[in-house]
Amino acid sequence: MKFWNFVKNEATETQPESVELRIEGDIVDDNHAWVYEWFGEPSASPNAFKNELNNYSGQDLTVWIDSYGGSVFAGASIYNALKEHKGKITVKVDGKAMSAASVIAMAGDEILMSPVAIMMIHNPLTGVYGDMHDLRKTADVLDTVKDSIINAYLTKTNKSQEEISQLMDIETYMSANDAVSRGFADGVLYQDQPLDVANMGAFTFNKEIVNNASQSIKQAIKLFEKPKNDENEIEKLLMELELI
Repeated sequence: MKFWNFVKNEATETQPESVELRIEGDIVDDNHAWVYEWFGEPSASPNAFKNELNNYSGQDLTVWIDSYGGSVFAGASIYNALKEHKGKITVKVDGKAMSAASVIAMAGDEILMSPVAIMMIHNPLTGVYGDMHDLRKTADVLDTVKDSIINAYLTKTNKSQEEISQLMDIETYMSANDAVSRGFADGVLYQDQPLDVANMGAFTFNKEIVNNASQSIKQAIKLFEKPKNDENEIEKLLMELELI
């Protein structure tokens, strides 16, 4: 089971042959994908994705994105695969491209957002256990990871590294028109003229949104510890898996 899907559209008299791809759910590392497959939870992981992407080399590709994000490393791997693709990449965000999903969006030669879509960028997050040396080392690693993420945004927006770093520090939510004005997107779907839509800077969202899938994995493991007759608790935990 997979929650990204390639659809090949046959050529018509007015439209050339094209391929569409939808990425939705959590962005997860390959070694975590089986958990999502087991419970039928939406996710996208790099290896199988890259193998199928190779089947469409040389063809233009439309990538639809609706994801809260997930693993920064899985996101980087999918970003690289799309950047290496031989053919034009058009990214369309119809719901949300947050966290690692916003990095994937930056792979588009053209990025378009629905008028009701949201893009969010923030600093990478993690959890750590250890002494003072472990904690300081982890902070240094996060700085390096942040620099790598900034590179994706720099390539698209032409903003300075300092500007993007500040936007990540304050966890910036962008409406479609705000993303266009900041250079993170090229246009807004379904409209000929830009709408006067307020910035989403004051927008609040569940702080469970992070750059890794560890919380979802922990919740999944709990399911195995529940008695078989505890159906209500299992259903509750499955619902919690919807956000990471």
